[in-house]
Amino acid sequence: MAIEKIVIVGGGTAGWMAAAALSGLSKARHVAITLVESEAIGTVGVGEATIPPFVDFQRLLEIDEAEMLSAVQGSFKLGIQFENWGKLGDSYIHPFGNYGYEIGGLTFHHIWHHQKSQGDNRPIQVFNPETMAAYFGKFAKTDDMRRDDLPPINYAYHINATAYAGFLRRYAEKRGVVRQEGRVDDVRLDGESGHVASITLESGQEIAGDLFVDCSGFRGLLIEQALETGYEEWTHWLPCNRAVAMPCNRDDGSPPPPFTRATAHSAGWQWQVPLQHRNGNGHVYCDSFMDADEATDILIRHMAGKPTADPNHLRFVTGRRKKFWNKNVVSLGLAAGFMEPLESTSIHLINTGINKLIALLSLDGVTEAQAASFNRLTAKEYERIRDFLILHYSATTRDDSEFWNYCRTMSVPDSLTEKIELFKANGQIFREDDELFTETSWAAVMMGQGIAMNGHNAMAATLDQAETRKEFDEIEKSIRFMVQHMPGHGEYLARYCPMQPA
Repeated sequence: MAIEKIVIVGGGTAGWMAAAALSGLSKARHVAITLVESEAIGTVGVGEATIPPFVDFQRLLEIDEAEMLSAVQGSFKLGIQFENWGKLGDSYIHPFGNYGYEIGGLTFHHIWHHQKSQGDNRPIQVFNPETMAAYFGKFAKTDDMRRDDLPPINYAYHINATAYAGFLRRYAEKRGVVRQEGRVDDVRLDGESGHVASITLESGQEIAGDLFVDCSGFRGLLIEQALETGYEEWTHWLPCNRAVAMPCNRDDGSPPPPFTRATAHSAGWQWQVPLQHRNGNGHVYCDSFMDADEATDILIRHMAGKPTADPNHLRFVTGRRKKFWNKNVVSLGLAAGFMEPLESTSIHLINTGINKLIALLSLDGVTEAQAASFNRLTAKEYERIRDFLILHYSATTRDDSEFWNYCRTMSVPDSLTEKIELFKANGQIFREDDELFTETSWAAVMMGQGIAMNGHNAMAATLDQAETRKEFDEIEKSIRFMVQHMPGHGEYLARYCPMQPA
């Protein structure tokens, strides 16, 4: 059956990202696109930190970056600072850019390790511009610095998720997407194919479609409640199953730092996402080791200012749907699965789901091959991200609570064990299946949490050592010079994208 009507069930970040990305079909009048959402149903609205591929999503939509950031009170993000993960008192930054750059075809951390064995004691962090700019509260884009002796600055955003959904709604509606207010009361399946034929709202209005995009959040109205797709749990490896979120002021009036902060506590961790005018905060925890009152108290005690809203308590089960695309329903966002926002991957998984949907979409109809490809690629993506998140919990020496005792001693997937053992042996990291996280990402977290390289690629010793030391000196000097001449992050925001009222 030809696809003439696409129905998106659910708004929020996932729904309106999908609507905006697909709106070209509506603008060209090839397909009618309807988004159904209810103002009576709140959205989670706490996915406020992003990673660099999200910048490309804005470019794909030809959205003006400064205009968007002003509208969503956004700030820039150079990486994530992790505190108290490997052990109490530890702190490190997982940067978005690479350490140094390849020399002689070798990834930089191999050469750094060899230089360290020869007496060069400079920490690897000084060879990463994103890390150094983050530590000093600076920000600028590569074009602003007019330098070509270092790789481009990699960055992402902190955004007000609710404002961003509103921004994309205006964008999509201008391009022909129709928003329908209402709560879904019933889903009708085709008796022959089992596909979703239509949804019925509480008002009695029936909306038919050829392709449905389920963005209904944890409920999974179509993918789970109607099609009974099934869910694969990962709570053995990622036991946190609750969160409490709450925004706050920055009472000291300080400018927002250009990074997200993730601070480990006794039974989970706390996020801090700095927008221009406030911080987004949340405490992710495991209710087998902590109750909601204690989790809320810890969150409030460690915030940068007074709360500006009541606590929002969330329940979740880490894992994924057994199929992300089932019959004529494609699930995105929380309807597809959930992994805690430790590495800001929630919005990214929406983004890549949309990318795959657009790449596979044929207006001639839905085929099993399309769904199978979507499901296989998405499952691999989820599993690689899952392993990266597990690494943060398992690579620890913390023994100060029962939660950390569990995490330190739990079994982990064989795919993660292999990655750790290779890194310990000679620093080797293989990216598989075009996975999200780079060699630098894996190296940053492993070293940051105490997993040491016992060796490096043997070819590092074959390089001209005098030339290599000179190259190292030039990289550090260039980074130091660039960071010194960057404006403060707050100053940059005030000039480039001053916020509009919420």
